Parts: sequence; structure tokens; C-alpha cells
Amino acid sequence: MHSLPLLLALLAGGPAPAADDPAFSACLSRLRAQSAGEGVPAAAFDRFTRDLAPDPSVLELLDAQPEFTTPIWDYLAALVDERRVRQGRQMLAQHDELLARVEAAYGVDRHTVVAVWGVESDYGQQFGTRPLLSSLATLSCEGRRQAFFRGELLALLKLLHAGDLAPEGLRGSWAGAFGHTQFMPSTYARIAVDFDGDGRRDLVASIPDALASTANYLHRAGWRRGERWGWEVRIPASLDLSSSRTLDDWRARGVRRIDGAALPPGQGRAALLAPAGRNGPVWLVAANYRAIRSYNAADSYALAIALLADRLRDDAPPRTAWPTDDPGIDRDARQRLQRLLLARGHDIGEADGLIGTRTRRAIVLEQLRLGMRPADGRAGKKILEALEREAR
Repeated sequence: MHSLPLLLALLAGGPAPAADDPAFSACLSRLRAQSAGEGVPAAAFDRFTRDLAPDPSVLELLDAQPEFTTPIWDYLAALVDERRVRQGRQMLAQHDELLARVEAAYGVDRHTVVAVWGVESDYGQQFGTRPLLSSLATLSCEGRRQAFFRGELLALLKLLHAGDLAPEGLRGSWAGAFGHTQFMPSTYARIAVDFDGDGRRDLVASIPDALASTANYLHRAGWRRGERWGWEVRIPASLDLSSSRTLDDWRARGVRRIDGAALPPGQGRAALLAPAGRNGPVWLVAANYRAIRSYNAADSYALAIALLADRLRDDAPPRTAWPTDDPGIDRDARQRLQRLLLARGHDIGEADGLIGTRTRRAIVLEQLRLGMRPADGRAGKKILEALEREAR
């Protein structure tokens, strides 16, 4: 349960001062003792946590991760859109020499590295807005998975004490991921590399460090140089979707690439991936897909990386349509939808293409007004087209 000061802060929309929350202060004292035993002196702990306040809003996000709560066609429409493809190709050209060195060092192709960058922070444009220390301290002291988040907080404090990072303005996601490619602190401690040679591993200010560290992560996760992550395929109607087999075995069972070509020989074992069932796109995914998925254990996330990487290397988008009569819309279309909602008087903030609580609430009201069912607040093609027709 929330302590009273935390509840009052939640209702007021802001963090509670640590001095007004005895439970949070007591938790910080325990963490101070624990950090001293792990190499962060008390004086350093005090410096990094001085005036730290809990942020109870992060507790509400523990069970609301979009990878698991958003229809996959919505998730991919927003992340693998023409804007992100266009900007990704610009990043490939701008950092050509750097990416060549990263490929040579770790064996991971530049398109996948840049795709991770694009999905995780929109190529360094969106690091996250939450003060990292406040988020991790709150999650270390309240809610479920406290032990996990205490480990992440201590890992971050060690990085700060070692001088890899500066605490000023350090922001990230609600769960503690940060930097160009959104490493958790413990992953940062294990995987990050100093690729620009300045003596620090800085994934916030150094693009070379961030991209090389991402390639190092995938390399250590089992990336196979020169192999594809997978293929969109056609499958026989009776084929079992749950097994893992060699490519030769899949070929013998009638699995073919979506373009009709035969599967290549070798490349070890692969598994079928049908995130929307047999009536949606089906992929045969191999070792490099598993490496991508280890970055964030959700198929929607791994597919976003893999499909964006394909688009960056000029491969075609998936051929098979998602099994829905209301497809997801990209960020440009989401902004058009938000402008229509603003024009109808809904207070949703700016038209930024990000679908938050106020936008969803406004969509529900418009769906109800138009008699659309379900009135679920989804930013889909149907509500956009309905409002566009009215605005003509």
C-alpha cells in the first residue's frame, strides 16, 4: 500500500519530499548501508540521493508495458513507420564510418544496430523524461519486484561513482532504462564499452559508445555474423506452429518463403512465429531473432527491431496483412487524428503523435458519439477516417 504522503503526492500530481515520507527515508537509509557494502561510499550515496523524492506514478506502470498491452498491428504501425525509416537511412549515411568499425568489431550488421537505436530512443531524440534516480529509488522501496530494482539502483550508483555518468539531468524510462539505446544500469555495467576512447563508457552523450555497446550486447546474446534474423513464410494449413526444427526439416514440411523461394540451407534451428495466429503474417525466425528478443523479451518489440532493420536495408515490408478490419496508424496519421480531436474541443495537449490517456479518453468520447463499437480508445484507421469525413 502507498503511505499517506505518497497518496497525497499522487493526487496532487507531483512527488512527495523524502523528508515528508518516513517510509521512503527509512528505505533510503537501508539502501545507503547496502551500497556501502558494494563499493559506493556513504558520502557518494548521500551526494547522489540528496533531496531525492519518490515518484509514485511509476508504480502504476509496472503492469502496463505497451509490448504486452497494445495490439501488435498498432505497436508496429507506430514504430516501423516511414518517418523512422527515413531518419534511420539518414543515420546510416551520417555514421557510415563508425558503423563500419562497429560491424568489424562485433559482427552485427549496421541496419540492426541502427534499428535498435531508432526503436529505443528515436535516434537519440527521446531518452525518456523521468528522473532516473527517483524512479529507481521509488521502485526499490515500493511495489513488486523491489529486489530487482534495488539491484538496478545500486548498479546506477556504481556507474555514477565510477565517473562514467554525471547525475545532473539523468533521465530515462519509468523502469530505469536510459541512454541512446536504453540500457538498464546492470546491463550497462556488464556490456557497455568505451568505443570513442575517452576513458568513459557514456551511452548518454557518446553515440559511438552507445552503438558499439548495442552491437556488443547482441554479439554476446548469440548473434551470428552474416545470417538473417528470419523470413516471412507460407505454411501448410495443418502445420504445428509450436516446434523448433532445422531449416531442412521445415523445407521438407512444405514451408516456403512468402515470395515462393525455397529456404536457404543451414543456419541451425528455427521456429515459426505467428503473433496473430495463422491468419496473420508468419515468420520463420532463427538465432539472430533470439538475440534481438533478448534485448526485451517481447515478440512485438523484437519484430519492430527486425522489420525496421529490413526496411533500412531496403527490404519490402511484410506481405501478409494483419487479421483486423481496423489497422493501426503511423505517427503522422496519429498526429492528424489528434489535430481533429483538438478541433473538436478535446483537451489533449499538443498533437505529438503519442497516444496518452487524454487522447484515448477523447477517442472514446468520439467513438460513443459516432456509435462506434467497441468504444475502446484505440487510435485506429476507422476513427481517423470517420473524423476526417466529418471535417471535409
